[in-house]
Amino acid sequence: MSSVIKERLAAGQIVRTMHVTGFIKPRALEMLGLVGNFHGVWIDQEHAAIAHAELESLLIACRASGLDAFARVAPTDYATVMRPMETGCSGVMIAQVRTMEEVQRAIEWAKYPPMGRRGFFGGNVETCFGNVDMATHVVNANRERWVAIQIETPEAVEIAEQIAATEGVDWLFVGPADLSVTLGVPGDFLHPKCVDALKRVAAATKKAGKAWGTLSRDPEHALRCRELGCQLFSIFGDIDCLRIGLTALEQRFAALMD
Repeated sequence: MSSVIKERLAAGQIVRTMHVTGFIKPRALEMLGLVGNFHGVWIDQEHAAIAHAELESLLIACRASGLDAFARVAPTDYATVMRPMETGCSGVMIAQVRTMEEVQRAIEWAKYPPMGRRGFFGGNVETCFGNVDMATHVVNANRERWVAIQIETPEAVEIAEQIAATEGVDWLFVGPADLSVTLGVPGDFLHPKCVDALKRVAAATKKAGKAWGTLSRDPEHALRCRELGCQLFSIFGDIDCLRIGLTALEQRFAALMD
């Protein structure tokens, strides 16, 4: 199972994604893949109550419509990190990281020995339901499944260079909302404190020869991040689509809204 996201990042290309928080269903993901100009989606299992069975259905729709997909998870336990990959995610993005211990633990949970301590199970889409032999799958998974670490706290910013240099970490992802909150400037995503953090992440990934991404709060924020070398952009999410669509319809039919 190759990853369009990983391939494009490795080639220095831009990646456009959309985040999914539980409002979208498989049929809508199919539409997104067929008519949307996205390379993939990320499914939020940190803030949304998306159960494993629902994740399976969403990933089937992604594969059917040619979308790459990954899950954002909290570094709480082994199963939370490992199961999305068994279900067909090309990788996992680890949220709320503050220490190198959390980084190392997430990698261990995501990778098979000798890189980590992930357990083997062959009855899933990742192994083509047993049609890929065990030795081949272990090598392929350790090479192709990826781990991204979120930078959204001052603690993570301070160790961004260490995180980026860590074997098993493929790229970094700046969470601008939590970063602004934890830096004491909620919602001011281009405050000097936030821009300084973006610069540190950009420098850390450049030194390590890796990529970084972010959730684009608005075009100005996205362009500033692009200037700093950002490659992966989460442009908007399912809630944004509903809100923007409802607002546009209200404006279009303003004469009926009195």
